[in-house]
Amino acid sequence: MKILIARMNHETNTFSPVATPLESFGPAGPTYDADAFEANFGKRTAMAAFIDLAMQHGAEIITPIDATAYPSRRVAADAYEHIVETIVSQVGGCDALMLDLHGAMVAEQTDDGEGDLLEQLRMVAPGIPIAVALDLHGNVTQKMVDNADVIVSFKTYPHIDMYETGAQAGRLLLGKLNKHADPVLAWRRLPLVTHTLRSGNESGAMRRAIEAAQAAESRGMPAVSILAGFGLADIPYPCISVVVVGDGDRGAAQAVADEIAEQIWDEREGFTYEREPLAASLQRAQESAADSDRPVLLLDHGDNCMSGGTCDTMDVLTAALDTGMQGILAGLYCDPEAVGRMHEAGVGARVTLPVGNKLSLAHLGRDAHPVTMEGTVLALSDGWYTITGPTYTGQRACMGRSAVLDIGPARLVITERTHEPWDLGVFESLGQDPRGARYLLLKSRMYCRPVFVPISAALVECDSPGATSADWTMFPYRQRARPLYPIEDNGPDIAAYAGWDEAVPRQ
Repeated sequence: MKILIARMNHETNTFSPVATPLESFGPAGPTYDADAFEANFGKRTAMAAFIDLAMQHGAEIITPIDATAYPSRRVAADAYEHIVETIVSQVGGCDALMLDLHGAMVAEQTDDGEGDLLEQLRMVAPGIPIAVALDLHGNVTQKMVDNADVIVSFKTYPHIDMYETGAQAGRLLLGKLNKHADPVLAWRRLPLVTHTLRSGNESGAMRRAIEAAQAAESRGMPAVSILAGFGLADIPYPCISVVVVGDGDRGAAQAVADEIAEQIWDEREGFTYEREPLAASLQRAQESAADSDRPVLLLDHGDNCMSGGTCDTMDVLTAALDTGMQGILAGLYCDPEAVGRMHEAGVGARVTLPVGNKLSLAHLGRDAHPVTMEGTVLALSDGWYTITGPTYTGQRACMGRSAVLDIGPARLVITERTHEPWDLGVFESLGQDPRGARYLLLKSRMYCRPVFVPISAALVECDSPGATSADWTMFPYRQRARPLYPIEDNGPDIAAYAGWDEAVPRQ
């Protein structure tokens, strides 16, 4: 048995100014063949689970590519073509394909990166079964469903079940190969754009939808996935969907998809996010800090690189400084120019330099206005550290060259690359103890929570007008269907919304 296992991950924010060339798909671009195998073997990715399953079954394994990039704007046309061709060119002679994809990739030449890849694979290898593991934020399309045998998505956000998702998808495909199962796909998409901060699995409507999926699995349905979608993509349907893998009975699978979709629509208000004025958020943070000796966690979710942010907007920091807040440890700010100047100056040097607000967001009504800061260079590093988990456990990560600037009331960790604060290592690798801060101001939305919430006294979400803002009205959508809830509210009748087609539950 010969199994092709590959990884192509990108969540595309079409409003982001951050480019997505081939080099962005890894610390130094994608990895290939044996290097792609080693990058995942023993880790916690879906691709790692595929590898383990294939090895357990004594299969010959080929791993043509591991291409994973942070969210940013449309993938460059040549980068997308290269990744797809690398995978498609090696399917010859394979008995199965196991793909670790995201589900929300948009390239310069296509709005449906995963669907086009799967379609090409079907064309060159029509009889080969395909299993796909998707991110919970995938924007599912009919083309994806038509060209895969198994689709399973994460059930957690932050995503700590990537490995388990790959294992579930891989087992279902092996069941098909061994003729022990007959996986069939059914799905429903709703005209509902969910907010990322309402797609966590720990509470609210999303938790109840996932519980419904788990209950259906406990009753014998092989796999049920709730995909919240990714709304910061100007494509026809950046919407929530339900995907069900049945065993031979597509009607039964469709019934489950319909039932859960109706539950989601009935609770659609639970997928919307009510923004709080920044001044009110900072006031709450100060009140929490007064009652605890642990840091208060401030999340600048309007500029989060894991949704396509630039990580260089300064609104939350400057507002906090204006209120007189002290003891702030803040990051990660992406400013290669500032990092370069601090590395030239050296540890202990006093510097005055512009920091942040350097990438124009003119299409969102924001021009570049850097903030001049004076301070001391506290620390420098090459930016490498090892993630301790629970997300991407054991993987080496690189922030690019990094530096700490002490401006008095705040210490800023500034990096050459946009980077999610997955781990305490983003600070500790530079000699900074996050536990000793009064306020931890992170450019993050969800992924930092498993690590930083346990050491914090409170969590305060801070809205800011960056490329990942919670304010939908900032974004100049041109291609999306209209109306879509909640951007337009046409009432409770789903028939009043765009997308009233075979991919939408009927009432």
